[in-house]
Amino acid sequence: MYKYDQWDQAMVDARVAEFRDQCQRRIEGKLTEDQFKPLRLMNGLYLQLHAYMLRVAIPYGTLSGAQMRALGDIADKFDRKYGHFTTRQNIQYNWIKLEDAGDILAALAKVEMHAIQTSGNCIRNISSDHFAGAAADEVVDPRPYAELLRQWSSFHPEFSYLPRKFKFAVIASETDRAAMRLHDIGINIVRNDAGELGAAFYVGGGMGRTPMIAPLINGFVPLDRLITYAEACLRVYNRYGRRDNKYKARIKILVHELGAEEYTRQVEEEFALLLAQNIEPPFAELERIRTYFEDPAFAADAPDELDRSDPDFAVWSDRNTHPHKAPGYVSAVISLKPVGGIPGDATADQMRLMADLAGEYSFDECRVTHTQNIVLPHVRKADLFALWQKLEAAGLGTPNLDQVGDIIACPGLDYCSLANARSIPIAQQISQRFAANGKGEILGELKLKISGCINACGHHHAGHIGILGVDKKGVENYQLSLGGSEAEDTSLGKITGRGFDEAGIVDAVETSVDVYLAQRQNGERFLDTYRRIGMEPFKEALYG
Repeated sequence: MYKYDQWDQAMVDARVAEFRDQCQRRIEGKLTEDQFKPLRLMNGLYLQLHAYMLRVAIPYGTLSGAQMRALGDIADKFDRKYGHFTTRQNIQYNWIKLEDAGDILAALAKVEMHAIQTSGNCIRNISSDHFAGAAADEVVDPRPYAELLRQWSSFHPEFSYLPRKFKFAVIASETDRAAMRLHDIGINIVRNDAGELGAAFYVGGGMGRTPMIAPLINGFVPLDRLITYAEACLRVYNRYGRRDNKYKARIKILVHELGAEEYTRQVEEEFALLLAQNIEPPFAELERIRTYFEDPAFAADAPDELDRSDPDFAVWSDRNTHPHKAPGYVSAVISLKPVGGIPGDATADQMRLMADLAGEYSFDECRVTHTQNIVLPHVRKADLFALWQKLEAAGLGTPNLDQVGDIIACPGLDYCSLANARSIPIAQQISQRFAANGKGEILGELKLKISGCINACGHHHAGHIGILGVDKKGVENYQLSLGGSEAEDTSLGKITGRGFDEAGIVDAVETSVDVYLAQRQNGERFLDTYRRIGMEPFKEALYG
């Protein structure tokens, strides 16, 4: 993983000192809230319903054991002994005191972390495939390219005040595990017929009030022009993106209104101008970055067999592991979704345990997934049973990856000042319902996502089953949608009809599942059955 050099550390340390002073001036009343707001947002500090919330950047989801341990210690000392891992592969602390903000950022800086550009109208944390560097199906590790983009975009003066927030995702396989086409810019590193590596650019995706799937605007940009092409895409947006209406300010609106063809034409025109200016970082810089992502020392003789005699372990190893490129290894997914738990939450003790397990079993490395779980990317099969036993003992061994209990949920009205309805209690009730009725064991892959408002931080548009909380005359109401996908078969869910109250939405999810169970053929996923039979059988069962 990437390590700071002296310039990185100096830059982050300077920002900590600057923000510590700004916080003190706010506490002393020398800054008004209106004056302080843009300063705190530049450092990831939000004012939510009950307290300040701090969002910490985890670039492309990669953490060392020391970093995970520090996150646990911060939760212990400065929060209420837990943190919340998000769909941006970041972590949020929900109970921060303003007088502690400088100390928290200083603690982060000691382990090469920060909260810079986790908010505001700038380029946010760059996400990637949580199995990057380990997956058997990738053409190359995408993280060096994500890191190059991160360095280019950090403090970029031209893109510090964009029309609206901006999100990148970088992957390098045909299987999309990062919701790449639902980003402002999605990049898939591909290999052409000549065997050369290049970047396919998808621009104009996003969820929220107006969900859109990003169209392909260039199928192959040579990797030695990656930054130049990204800058061309941003320049066209920065020039023409709406600043008069925040609901129409995202790049997806610009691409939609111009049309993908015209947007592409303008990008190519800008690209040609930038090529003449030679703004691409030198190749030596990419090579320097790449050295930080070399494979760990995999054992050449690691046994490739797995003892599956324990039936509970067999279920967990089937569901919560992913094939690895090295024989004798797997990537192990630690579920942060226990039955009835809060999706994405981890206690300080659990974070420290995961740090220890990363050091013991995964070359001191772990990953945050955009589905709010944690991955140990490089685990020997011979160690998997011992790892599972320790996870089970800590309440982290739930075998539900991509199952109905593996719910994505935003913090909702329990914490967020933007939310219209609660997300967490709905997730808990659905999890408990399907654990109690046993249907969760027979459903197979079913991705359920819940958002507490139209901003869609819970990715409800992309759920096989999606739930959106809305305010209906002062009462929480929940819309149900079906048929979304954030994978390589990207699709947006469609609303079934009128909404439901809190009890009704849990029943509606079970009713939809019952339709699927009655209609599925030959082991189809929920999504496959929905696409085959359409919406009508579900609407009939839901509304009569």
